[in-house]
Amino acid sequence: MWLNPEEVLLKNALKLWVTVRSNDFFLLQKRRGHGEHTNKITGLLVGALDTVLDSNARVTPFRILLQVPGSQISWVIASGATIEEVNKHWDWLVHNLLQSLSVFENKEDAASFVKGKVKGLIAEEVRGRQAAQEEDPEKFREALLKFELHFGLPSSEKLVTFYSCCCWKGRVPRQGFLYLSVNHMAFYSFLLGKEVKFVIPWAEVTRLERVSTALMPEAIRVTTRKRQREFSMFLNLDEAFGVMGQLADITLRRLLDSVGLELDRVLQQTARITKRILEEQAIREYVLALFRLPRSEKLYEVASCSVWTPHSRSHTAGTLYTTDSYLCFSSREEGSCTLLIPLSEVLSIEKAESTSSLPNPVIVSMRTKKAFQLIDLQDRDDLVESMNSRLRSLQWKHSVFRSRKGSRRSVSSPTPYYTFYYDTTGEEEVEEQVLRNTVNSEALMTAFHQSWPGDNGNKSMELVKERLWEEHFTEFGRGVHMFRTEKIQKLVAMGIPESLRGELWMTFSDACSELDSHQGYYAGLVQKSMGHSNLATDEIERDLHRSLPDHPAFQNPTGIAALRRVLTAYAHRNPKIGYCQSMNILASVLLLYAKEEEAFWLLVAVCERMLPDYFNRRVIGAQVDQSVFEELIRERLPELAEQVPDLSTLSSVSLSWFLTLFLSVLPFQSAVCVVDCFFYQGIKSIFQLGLAVLDANAAQLSACTDDGQALMILTSFLDQVGNEESPCVSPPPPPAAEENSCSDTDAPAVRHANITDLISEALGKFRDLTVRHIERLRCLHRVRVLQAHEDTIKENTLRLVSPDVSVSPENLSDLYDLFKTEHFITLYWGDSSSAAAAEAAAWQHGDSGHSFVERQYRLDRPQFKSLYGLLAPWPSGSSHHTDTLSNRTFTLLAPDRDNLVTFKEFASWLDTMYCEELNEKIRLLYRLHIPPALTESEDEPSLRSPLLSTNRPLFVNKETPVSESEEEEAKVNEGTKQKKKLEMKEGLRAGREKQ
Repeated sequence: MWLNPEEVLLKNALKLWVTVRSNDFFLLQKRRGHGEHTNKITGLLVGALDTVLDSNARVTPFRILLQVPGSQISWVIASGATIEEVNKHWDWLVHNLLQSLSVFENKEDAASFVKGKVKGLIAEEVRGRQAAQEEDPEKFREALLKFELHFGLPSSEKLVTFYSCCCWKGRVPRQGFLYLSVNHMAFYSFLLGKEVKFVIPWAEVTRLERVSTALMPEAIRVTTRKRQREFSMFLNLDEAFGVMGQLADITLRRLLDSVGLELDRVLQQTARITKRILEEQAIREYVLALFRLPRSEKLYEVASCSVWTPHSRSHTAGTLYTTDSYLCFSSREEGSCTLLIPLSEVLSIEKAESTSSLPNPVIVSMRTKKAFQLIDLQDRDDLVESMNSRLRSLQWKHSVFRSRKGSRRSVSSPTPYYTFYYDTTGEEEVEEQVLRNTVNSEALMTAFHQSWPGDNGNKSMELVKERLWEEHFTEFGRGVHMFRTEKIQKLVAMGIPESLRGELWMTFSDACSELDSHQGYYAGLVQKSMGHSNLATDEIERDLHRSLPDHPAFQNPTGIAALRRVLTAYAHRNPKIGYCQSMNILASVLLLYAKEEEAFWLLVAVCERMLPDYFNRRVIGAQVDQSVFEELIRERLPELAEQVPDLSTLSSVSLSWFLTLFLSVLPFQSAVCVVDCFFYQGIKSIFQLGLAVLDANAAQLSACTDDGQALMILTSFLDQVGNEESPCVSPPPPPAAEENSCSDTDAPAVRHANITDLISEALGKFRDLTVRHIERLRCLHRVRVLQAHEDTIKENTLRLVSPDVSVSPENLSDLYDLFKTEHFITLYWGDSSSAAAAEAAAWQHGDSGHSFVERQYRLDRPQFKSLYGLLAPWPSGSSHHTDTLSNRTFTLLAPDRDNLVTFKEFASWLDTMYCEELNEKIRLLYRLHIPPALTESEDEPSLRSPLLSTNRPLFVNKETPVSESEEEEAKVNEGTKQKKKLEMKEGLRAGREKQ
């Protein structure tokens, strides 16, 4: 363990200690005689001395000394009972400190630096141990007091955690503490008489990354729009980097796009954010992504356990995750064995008798007369009670729902829920809801099956696949709660047979649970949505005939009508998403293999769970995954990344791969196999396949000279990817076109790939790509994507406002930053209800005449008054008059509308005050003394002078002949105008400093 540096004399220490490892600054020593045979005189002598003189050394026979070259004095900084323990400390010192100490010219300063660092590590270890025992340890309270004292932020700025680390300024490290709060990161250092402190808002962070240099083997680089800062020498760099990434991501999602991006309700309440909450949230995001659960699911327990797996006749160790509606199990190796148990299918959860071979067993009984056995559960009693409580609540809800349905559906002999997908709609249901007559009860493929070359061979292959799947069901189970292992992954890679495709898509996505718990929901949506006309329905009508236009199912009114109903119903269900391009292609494929109502719930699963934030108004999720894809190319295909420095070209090509799941770029039969993998593994399969496609074409892509050539190479390759059933065809090409496509000598020469082989290669070569890694990358890259959007919005806003004002581009840019900062400050610490109302009102004007950039940031009255006090061109000595004028100015700029001021209106007012002619300034002041700026509710009559004349001329005709004296006056006015511009610039600078 680390020790407070204690001075020792090296010459005395050498009599009792033996040096094992050493360098210029550190010594690793072992107690003389320790570990040797006890009959040696040295071991006996030192043992006796330890007993009499130094009991501490007897307990810890290993230690690390800090030494100053040329000095006889050293300091003990670490000790350990075993060589393994002390070697960890030694490796940390060598890896993180040794190279950095070379920059110190004075060796005494280097020693002071190391001692300060060790003390910081000790404080962090103590804080960690206390935090495990109590929520508010004493060390954290001390850090909170220092945080408030050093940085002067409001008390409502909640500190989340702090770390001991170094901040680098060039080649000089500054030892100090990094404080992470909900809205800012702050650093403080006081070393050798010099104080260093700064605050960085998370809203200004554009990039977080881990870097490695000669001086900093492991460091965290924080990039803002103005500069970069590096931090290193963390006791736990992984933890610090994870917390920083989470806080930046949460803050940007909350401030920049609180409506467009989903954010957990707990995280929206900044006062409740703690380090423990962040840790729980990180696990929750991972579980939702791994099992593709609904975003509303709350994570309750995480427990290590083992599950009996009949196919391997053994217990498989892993982790159990419990949520509102599911029990989820994942083996220690991600993807090796997973199990998803909906609580809606559970009959009971019971404790069994514990034995030596089966410690703390729990039996989960299913409605399908199956049971799962879990063992090695810690705190079993509390865990079972918690799960049973949620199970009883869920069963009560279902009983209430079934009682409302009456006795129309027989419940005397319950059947497994997965057989529902083979049943046709009963007569009772048709009588209950006449509209069901318009909803297809079978998949479109059953009525519009498409013929392919070699159809006889296809049928035999289908029979083989069906037999393999039936054997798999027998061994691993059937339904949502089947064991999902590497064997099923291989079966999916071969392509799911058409007869089972709809069922397995529903099973893998668990859309069947949503359907079963929402009987009649889709029919009701269809009834409510059909006949309504809005922007979403207009876009749907425009794209209906573009959805798989070559397939016979969508050359028929039946298929088009079904597609219209599904898309319109979903737009009505989720108006936040409404309808986005590429949803039509996806819904078309779902309708081919699933019943109409099932296709609707599959679309819900894809849009709301499996591809989160993909189909919002700015397609943020897809852009984040493109940025993640670029990162994965650098990680997994470094040679290609080196040859193609600008990976944005490849990511722009791959965007359609992610949005349409390869449906728009692969032959139909091959693309459906990709959809099979997607429903089984989620977005990870798309990343793996994308990397495999680039890897297969790496040599040609490396030789590309332009973007068009790269696009042609990838397009040609994907066009030729066939499968065993329909090689080298797309649905349905004429024979002549097919021959031309395969023999065109002008096209780039590409080898024919088989989709099964390509998927198998992707799953094999990139097997180590995990959901956990993808989620971590998403968190970091979402920060970059959101900030890139912010930059684009700022450019568009300035381009919109600039022609109407005389403010210089530099000042206008600074003014925009100040305007946005004021908006954020209110969200940080101001009246949250007022700020929320302002933001909500801003987004509610989506259908009005205001563009998006005009609605992005808008200020209410308190926010405007704050900026007015910073930027008003006259002294603010009379606070009463300034307050009155700011109120009237706000009323003038936002009369009887939404009580919000846009940046364009704000910039126009400031332009008038600083840059316009004197007449315009007087006109503005005059308007502040008459309605609508002047209201009857004002209490101060002194400013409402009745002597003001409304007929007073305030305009000088510029066409009047100008005398020489007037020309000189004009020159003076022009000089005054330029002076005012300079004053405005100074005002902006002062405003930023006050902020």
